[in-house]
Amino acid sequence: MKRTTMFGSRTRVVLAAMAAVGLAAGCSNPQGLGSGGGEASSDMPARTELVIPYSEGGGTDTWARFLAPYLEKHVAGNPSFTPKNVPGGESITGSNQFVQSGGKDGSQVLVTSGTTYFQALLGRSEVRFDFTKMRPLILNGTGGVIYTSPSTGIRSAKDLADAKKPLGYGGISATGLDLTMLQAFDVLGIDLDATFGFEGRGPARLAFERGEVNVDYQTTSAYLTQVKPLVDEGKAIPLMSFGILKDGEIVRDPNVPDLPTVEEVYQQLHGKAPSGAAYEAYRAFLIPGYVYQKGLWANEGTPEKIVQSYWDAVDKISNDEKFASSSEDVLGGYPLYSGKEAEEELRKAFRIDPAVRKYTLDMLKQSYGVTLEGN
Repeated sequence: MKRTTMFGSRTRVVLAAMAAVGLAAGCSNPQGLGSGGGEASSDMPARTELVIPYSEGGGTDTWARFLAPYLEKHVAGNPSFTPKNVPGGESITGSNQFVQSGGKDGSQVLVTSGTTYFQALLGRSEVRFDFTKMRPLILNGTGGVIYTSPSTGIRSAKDLADAKKPLGYGGISATGLDLTMLQAFDVLGIDLDATFGFEGRGPARLAFERGEVNVDYQTTSAYLTQVKPLVDEGKAIPLMSFGILKDGEIVRDPNVPDLPTVEEVYQQLHGKAPSGAAYEAYRAFLIPGYVYQKGLWANEGTPEKIVQSYWDAVDKISNDEKFASSSEDVLGGYPLYSGKEAEEELRKAFRIDPAVRKYTLDMLKQSYGVTLEGN
């Protein structure tokens, strides 16, 4: 039986690289998407607020602050961009405030992450934002890697069904990005004991290193910098990645090409490709949560020329030599792309099948004891 223990972690996440860190986003697009089109004459305001519905110092905040000077340089009209953090409610508080303010003149744009998307997909009663009507401006995907401890007896993903110990996982929230991890194990049919309340993936990784949990996931960039050394020392066993989307299919992540996808692992364990309600739910959350994880959005009704100004800026930012030489740590090797090509696919993703939402909510309740108010 899977179980959930809720607790308040005292660990404080310290994330570096608040302004300019890292390398390379302007190369070929592993998601198979292009960037925006021609120039727009923009009536952009002189100053634009980046409404960040997360606390300062987190991954989404770092991403937005890193991007700000390149937006100032390459968005038509050269507006200044000022971060405004409005944390709370798993990003619902600030996102609600953004849409309810009614700003449609470009003076504010919303910074999003997968957790923001998940709140809408889960149909949380508190949510007042609707991504099927809002306008995606600039997007940036990421990947994720699942790994385990050698103490489980697992040497590769095909051994998952024969673990010597129950698999214990440390997460932040079952309704945040941890949900994709829970869904992956639901697809595979592998029990997972989950403890929530960690203040970030960094503290969860440290709990793994201390032996308090024996299975973990990290974004691909964090895996390569923080976990790969553990793998090299024989202290962690990589199992699979979430992969990337290419031509409508989930394929191996080029940043970790030797790791199978969840789909491949299912094939190894069950002798056939995944299908059915569990897999439909996994894909429904994976695509917005990882393929389009970070983003800038405008309210419904924002003038087309303002939206186009951001779309036009994507290629310019990606080809900026300084950006290309300093974006690796923040973008994780995944490119920026404009909302122009992704807009219709995103609208489809956010028109989630009610049966898929119900399956996900039932899985959270039955397997992890998590019930959302109003659902």
